[in-house]
Amino acid sequence: MAAGTPEISGARRMRRPILHDDPVGIDTGPVLVLGGRSEIGVALAERLAGRGCSTFVLAARRIDDLDDEERRLRAAGATTVDRIEFDADDLAGHEPVLAEAARRHGEPRTVVVAFGVLGDQAAAERDPGAAVAVAHTDYVAHVHVLTLLANRLRAAGRGTLVVFSSVAGVRVRRANYVYGSAKAGLDGFASGLADALAGSGVRLLLVRPGFVIGRMTAGMSPAPFSRTADQVADAVVDALARGRREVWVPAVLRPVFAGMRLLPRAVWRRLPR
Repeated sequence: MAAGTPEISGARRMRRPILHDDPVGIDTGPVLVLGGRSEIGVALAERLAGRGCSTFVLAARRIDDLDDEERRLRAAGATTVDRIEFDADDLAGHEPVLAEAARRHGEPRTVVVAFGVLGDQAAAERDPGAAVAVAHTDYVAHVHVLTLLANRLRAAGRGTLVVFSSVAGVRVRRANYVYGSAKAGLDGFASGLADALAGSGVRLLLVRPGFVIGRMTAGMSPAPFSRTADQVADAVVDALARGRREVWVPAVLRPVFAGMRLLPRAVWRRLPR
């Protein structure tokens, strides 16, 4: 120490914040599925049961209708499958649902945020209420519940959030711009939240699937590189096991959309609807 320089006491030294290691792999603690009848959410829960998770909470509306979902999870290895009434659009109800799930089973170690709507693009173009309803479910409700979850898991010092964005939000198309814009907002929010959680012990896995064949897209012609809910779930559980922070399903969509971002607007506008 240079002459004349006062010594700084240990109490006055600046202390570096302690950063917790973020989780890697699959935590076998309780799993909360928000959107408990979602095809992708249930398919992912099945795979988590197969990887050693034993306690699941399915949060959805009309929980008396979740017998098939519970049966699937138990067949996959779950020993406890609980149900909690959950309406994603009821923002005031989010915190009580999370608190009740934690009261029954402790804070979840993995939360699958799997609720959402596709909406009717034609109706949304005519009726602003219909457009706002899609944005509320697919963006506002996600922002609200993810903020609550991040705070709870950060306080617990551990946990994993699985958030489903969509390639529809990477570059929004004329054909589904209401849904696509909501997913674009969610993608940005989740990306920023993931960065904010770094070092907290909480990890966020952002999933960007393409066209998923299932109930939500029934009657629609499958797009190129379409996948089923089971195929999406396979990719997500693999990403969780590998400690990934984001996953495109299928992986080929990442370079495809990197190129699509560069298309001139005049060309993009003329793509098939």
